[in-house]
Amino acid sequence: MNKKLTTKDLTYIALCAVLLAVCSWIYVPFAVPFTLQTFGVFCTLLLLGGKRGTISIVVFILMAAIGLPVLSGFRGGIAALLGTTGGYILGFVLAGFIYWVGTSRFPGKTAKEQRVSATVRKVICLAVGLIVCYAFGTAWFMYLYAKGSGAIGLGTALSWCVLPFIIPDIIKLALAVFVSGRIGKRIDI
Repeated sequence: MNKKLTTKDLTYIALCAVLLAVCSWIYVPFAVPFTLQTFGVFCTLLLLGGKRGTISIVVFILMAAIGLPVLSGFRGGIAALLGTTGGYILGFVLAGFIYWVGTSRFPGKTAKEQRVSATVRKVICLAVGLIVCYAFGTAWFMYLYAKGSGAIGLGTALSWCVLPFIIPDIIKLALAVFVSGRIGKRIDI
């Protein structure tokens, strides 16, 4: 089905791109900053679905690329996206594609199966997308870090860039499922 985006779709896409920016601004500085970006990505995908959610993530990245200060520390520009932590931001697009493909396949047979399996499938797709984002971002980080400062081992990169974020990201995922469920009941998205 080749459904065109409506004005309502475009409005929600823009609002979620802004949500991602606001979530980026809430951060704790670190080698890879602690932000609420993953919470924003999870909410965006859960609220808008795979297609519109992924488009919203791309819009957010394009906003950063043209220099709008939408990233942590109010940064923006190509240099910020191509820096050592840029792979994690670009990895959000991969997470969106995984969510899009994963949630559009394999509906259950009964209405109850569809509801339960849809929620479980969404959480699994978000988790797999996050793992791919971690992998892509870590590979990116290791490559650029090696170019600028010398080789870095996988264990060190994981201890800097992934391990500190696993539990907070699981909490953000659970919170996003709860929040988007509450919002989704009140707004016709």
